[in-house]
Amino acid sequence: MEFMLLIAILVFLVLGWLMIDIIQGSRRLVSLSAIAPIITADQPRVSIIVPACNEATTIAPALVTLLAQEYEQLEIVVVNDRSTDDTGAVIREIQQRHPRLIVLDLDILPDGWLGKSHALHRGVALATGEILLFTDADIHMKPDTIARAIQRLQQAGLDHLCLLFKNKAKGWLLNAFILDAGSGLFMLFKPWLAANPKSRRFMGIGAFNMIRRSAYAQVGGHAAIKAHPIDDLMLGKSIKDAGLRQECLSGYDFVTVSWYDSTGYMIDGLMKNIFALASYNTALALSGAVGIGLLTILPHWGVLFCHGPARLIFFLNVVIRLVFFGQVVRSSGFSLWLTPAALITPYLTVYTILRATFMTLKNKGIIWRGSHYSLEELRRRNQSLL
Repeated sequence: MEFMLLIAILVFLVLGWLMIDIIQGSRRLVSLSAIAPIITADQPRVSIIVPACNEATTIAPALVTLLAQEYEQLEIVVVNDRSTDDTGAVIREIQQRHPRLIVLDLDILPDGWLGKSHALHRGVALATGEILLFTDADIHMKPDTIARAIQRLQQAGLDHLCLLFKNKAKGWLLNAFILDAGSGLFMLFKPWLAANPKSRRFMGIGAFNMIRRSAYAQVGGHAAIKAHPIDDLMLGKSIKDAGLRQECLSGYDFVTVSWYDSTGYMIDGLMKNIFALASYNTALALSGAVGIGLLTILPHWGVLFCHGPARLIFFLNVVIRLVFFGQVVRSSGFSLWLTPAALITPYLTVYTILRATFMTLKNKGIIWRGSHYSLEELRRRNQSLL
């Protein structure tokens, strides 16, 4: 059999299997909309912890949605983490109107900590709730989000609950890039398996990570993952590794965020995360880039330069991917006009992986929020995510 025809068939089989797996898995995810809000009088106390570093333009509307939660036993702790803009002033102005808001200002980042993990760690020390909810300073939640999540946590006997969120960024290519990246994470982590105690799969989401304080203490909290750039996923991994119960729900109708302002900002924002996903293993990162290229980029070139059956199979690969991406676009509430961007986003993904790997090796570490974290230290301290 002709070599390129064999490659085309292998890509077709692998791509088809991955698409089917994601579609079937996504259908197994429980939606938060199917959970009724808790109405019992003895609601557990929930502490929301919000880290904020230079979030002056996003934090006010985000806090408004938290303050509007229809849940009585609630406290909100905001940690202003070394902000150099007007974040502190914005938070204090909101605190004057809502005195129950607890605010902590941090000026120093201790050695060995990444800023966000340290801010969350310090926020927990001030919190009094038996349930902790970690979220970000640009997240918007519907008023009954926490009441529904607590209902699920209590009824299912969970130690950890995270919610998938809806992206509301602007821009044709940016939204396509975000959806494509999300599909890749689905493929890699299979969040629908997080609730299965027999599966090693886990999940953690920075937009909505709810955890019992007892479970948080049992796994060592953020102190145990203080140097990992992907703290949300690592918290989920710690919970699963400890044999505790976790679940990931679809929260698209309840948790939203305008994720990144442009495609360029997204690429820059992923610089600290991508190489960490590969556990700072250069061979693993390059293998991932090659794998993505074979599945999503090679078919484009196969259509252009191959002939006969190989060209036809490569064309079918392109069609399958476009159909799948169209389903993702439609289920996410976007226009189907976004679908053709799936022909471009693989190049952005591969570029981001290669750039993140190269820059981390070049800088001998990552630079984030003005701080440098050495690659040697990151490799020594960080557990593998995969």
